Amino acid sequence: MIIDTHAHYDDEAFSEDREAVFEEIKKSGVGLVVNIGSSFETAKESVRLSEQYNFIYAAIGVHPSETEELNEEHMSWLLENSGKEKVVAIGEIGLDYYYDEPERELQKKWFRRQLEIAREVKLPVCIHSRDAAQDTLMILKEQKAEEVGGVIHCFSYGWEQAKIYLDMGFYLGIGGVVTFKNGKKLKEVVKNAPIERLVLETDAPYLAPVPYRGKRNQSGYLPLVVEAVAEIKGLPVEEVIRITEENARRLYPKLM
Repeated sequence: MIIDTHAHYDDEAFSEDREAVFEEIKKSGVGLVVNIGSSFETAKESVRLSEQYNFIYAAIGVHPSETEELNEEHMSWLLENSGKEKVVAIGEIGLDYYYDEPERELQKKWFRRQLEIAREVKLPVCIHSRDAAQDTLMILKEQKAEEVGGVIHCFSYGWEQAKIYLDMGFYLGIGGVVTFKNGKKLKEVVKNAPIERLVLETDAPYLAPVPYRGKRNQSGYLPLVVEAVAEIKGLPVEEVIRITEENARRLYPKLM
């Protein structure tokens, strides 16, 4: 089965036809989806979706772009809800320096705090890192995040950075960018990384693979990502599906 390890079906892009999209997904070979929180509200919505749909699991955490809203009451909620049966990870958390806000020190503060929670509740982390390679790595090493484990979501750096994360025991999240003509950097990472350390993801509704690039993404497009990975690795499609399913279950042990 194909497992989508990172999607955002709480997003308003699905507000008008979410049920229809879910029916399409079930016909596409995708068996499980992890819906990832990005703000405090979407973390709550991820939990709700996981309770409503048997094929959806949840990760709860706050994206760096949403950290201005955070306080310790939010952290208490994360602690309390992390024990729910279908909450599989703390995420997506990390650093994003693409824009000037939120202020970088604030992002770092809540990144560290959420890593502490992940350690306390013994859940893996889903890491977001954009234009912040050095600081992300510094904080992960400082917090000994390799002892917690997790995935570098939507991996966007080169092979040199990838090797560091792989050596730390992290998985790499591979999505639609691997099908892009300008996705050479990610294709090199996929070529060089052990297939046993790659997991599939959409980041739906974002980053749809070719030929849907620029349109709303959804988990039913993941077979296109599978085909791209299979071609790069020189493996049968069925083998890529089998191995990445095993990887996803190791990454998120609470998946059933």
